[in-house]
Amino acid sequence: MKKKYLYQHYTWPELGEAVARQPVVLLPIGSVEDHGHHLPLDVDNFLIWNICEKAAEKAENDILLMPLIPYGFEAHHMDFPGTINVGIEHLYHFVLDITRSLAHHGFQRILIADGHGSNMPILDLVARQTIVETGVSCAAFIWPALAAEVIKSLRESPIPGGMSHACELETSVYLYLDPNRVQMDKARCDMGQPPSSFIWLDLMQGSPVRYMDIWSAFSNSGTNGDPTLANKDKGEKIFNAAVDRLIELVHEFKSRSRKKPVDHHHYEADVSTRMSKSVRNDDSE
Repeated sequence: MKKKYLYQHYTWPELGEAVARQPVVLLPIGSVEDHGHHLPLDVDNFLIWNICEKAAEKAENDILLMPLIPYGFEAHHMDFPGTINVGIEHLYHFVLDITRSLAHHGFQRILIADGHGSNMPILDLVARQTIVETGVSCAAFIWPALAAEVIKSLRESPIPGGMSHACELETSVYLYLDPNRVQMDKARCDMGQPPSSFIWLDLMQGSPVRYMDIWSAFSNSGTNGDPTLANKDKGEKIFNAAVDRLIELVHEFKSRSRKKPVDHHHYEADVSTRMSKSVRNDDSE
């Protein structure tokens, strides 16, 4: 069945016509990596796709959902079997080529929806470069940030560090979406990073100093956080909050006003010319 919100379900003439209504193009990206002993390798892909698709269903014609990019930057997770890594430069140029293509076809609003924390610095740069090169509006976000208030109200794990990876947060949402693939009997609290006033890992409260060690240097299981506190009810509330907030973001982003950039070099050149003429006139006197 054709779904009007899916980019890949359009023929090329239909997609050309879709440009006229200027939907926000939503580009999801995740990863394939270890998520403890209790969660599958597809956590980041599974969660971000479900959030984006549910939002696209509910937002009707305001979202055009791109196919998922399933791999991300994972160099620090490669000690765990199954992890697939895409290098920084490759990922940057790959995603940028996609946003360039969308801009070339006439789409003016692009949101990059991230499901994996270590992608974010790269995606931020992609969004910035897309704006500079093409002039279209482009931004990137990681999904837990959208549901921050609800997550805060439900959280039981320690702050900071309890919500980082394969944790209370990700495990809860996965339990809501597909409990049959979560092996809760294997879930273990794993918070092996040294205590610090400046450096920690937490999806909901980033540390003032960014430091990402090789994952196996501080986690034996691949988990960082406490998944034993996860449950389906938390997952449902967090998922619905993320979907609703994403729709709010799309509506705001679609109507966001933006002035044209102004190149002030011409003004400076005019000032320099006037000053030069003034100097010449003074010399002639």
